[in-house]
Amino acid sequence: MAAQDYDSQLLESVSVRRRRLRDALLFGGERQRRSVDERLGKVFGGIVIAAVLCAGCVGWSFVSERVLKEKPGAGTSVPRSAPFGAAESGPVAAPYR
Repeated sequence: MAAQDYDSQLLESVSVRRRRLRDALLFGGERQRRSVDERLGKVFGGIVIAAVLCAGCVGWSFVSERVLKEKPGAGTSVPRSAPFGAAESGPVAAPYR
């Protein structure tokens, strides 16, 4: 029974040692500093992605507005610079002949 306990302890200590060596190789001696740097990188990346999405939305709005202005008959028939009361009268129908 003592041999099995010794073997399991030996295997566990070897696995712990390998994990510590792997962590030291990946993260170096200053694990806390490395994790803070990684978090700042993720925050900065998120800000960049948000800025790109906002710029894309503004660009899409600008382009779609330009396309609507170029198409004849698209959108409303009342020009945007019309006075407030002009939009209330509605379109005038042609009389039947």
